[in-house]
Amino acid sequence: MKTAFFPTLRWLVVALLSVQAGLATTSSILLANGSQDNVAPAGYTALFDGKTLDGWFGMPHQDPYQWAAMEESERSAKVADWNAEVARHWTVADGAIVNDGNGPYLTTEKNYRNFDLWIDYKTVAQADSGIYLKANPQVQIWDYTKEGGKWDIGADKGSGGLWNNSPGADGKDPLVLADKPFGQWNRVRIMQVGQRTSVWLNDRLVVDQAIMENFWNRAKPMPVTGPIQLQTHGGEIQWKNIFIKELSNEEATEFLKQRKSAATESLFDGQTWAGWAGPTDQYDIENGTIVCKPGKGGTIYTEAEYSDFMVALEFQLPPGGNNGLAIRYPGSGDTAYVGMCELQILDSEHPKYNGLDPRQYHGSAYGMIAAERGYLYETGEWNYQEVTVQGSRIRVELNGNVILDGDLKEVTDFMINVTGKDRTSGHFGLAGHSDPVRFRNLRIGRLGGE
Repeated sequence: MKTAFFPTLRWLVVALLSVQAGLATTSSILLANGSQDNVAPAGYTALFDGKTLDGWFGMPHQDPYQWAAMEESERSAKVADWNAEVARHWTVADGAIVNDGNGPYLTTEKNYRNFDLWIDYKTVAQADSGIYLKANPQVQIWDYTKEGGKWDIGADKGSGGLWNNSPGADGKDPLVLADKPFGQWNRVRIMQVGQRTSVWLNDRLVVDQAIMENFWNRAKPMPVTGPIQLQTHGGEIQWKNIFIKELSNEEATEFLKQRKSAATESLFDGQTWAGWAGPTDQYDIENGTIVCKPGKGGTIYTEAEYSDFMVALEFQLPPGGNNGLAIRYPGSGDTAYVGMCELQILDSEHPKYNGLDPRQYHGSAYGMIAAERGYLYETGEWNYQEVTVQGSRIRVELNGNVILDGDLKEVTDFMINVTGKDRTSGHFGLAGHSDPVRFRNLRIGRLGGE
């Protein structure tokens, strides 16, 4: 399902680098390949041409859910008013965008999903600004000195953090202080896949694949797509060299897989059924993937049992595809009933699934807890998913987005007559339902010193 919270006003042409080249890029390489200000290096698109504000419009701190619900005429009227304010507070001088500290935020006309973003900025004492991602606040930029007067809220730690994350959450505070003195240009690099966000400030890693929380609704993942916004917040700030590369699904998955993970043990050698049990004759091994035979199925499962664990895998859905992940499976029966649960693997947006119970769509603990929808890639593309099971809690992260985080002990309304949800250990498996759903790169890791 495609979800866009902001109307697209202009499409930019984006050239993509290879996965390895894109992920290995450093700011020094970028500068070497694009030493002329506002000229994008190979594979990137310049969002600022050094002369005009083409491709941008004005928008303040705006709830994207409310924005999406507005009539187009109302949105257009608001944009016209905001753009009039942009003309008063945003200018271009000497190849840089200059904001006087006031007015609506400069906002890209295009929405982005997964991307590698580079921005140079220069600010002044007591300034406070930031970069909104998918209209979500924010990668923080501010005065890091004691004289700035904001050490009590974290300014002493420097810029680059995801300041609107919850207290104590990963990414809220930058890992190191990396700001340059006032009057010097800073370079920030941001890679975001789903909610997973890394930030480098002046070549130093300050946020390492932290989940960026949805400021507008912390119970949900961030919107699938949204614009980039340059915040204005009371002090002059200048911007230049604004480059972006939209990541392919393959590049996005490679980024996610670079994160240190508890899922370190391979579950599938790509060639044999070593370590697996159950009706393996109902499945094929093709080119390093496990695929359910059309019209066949049943639950195949690991010979080993697991209590608390994390599993990571990639899956590919055919149109209307249906499968599932067996969690703490006893080795026989239907895991949705007798296992701790079945986590749905489903082409949720296929027309034939219109009208299902919300607890039947992709990522859901079948019949018990509904997952958030809209975060699958297009049907036929490979998706990356991580599942963490600790005690009675289950967390599902799909393509960098946390789509389910719930406790089965707290469930009181059941769609089906479950008997196994309180199991504390069991096998991990794949619950085929007659469709040729494919799996690859399956890894698992025990948690809690098991």
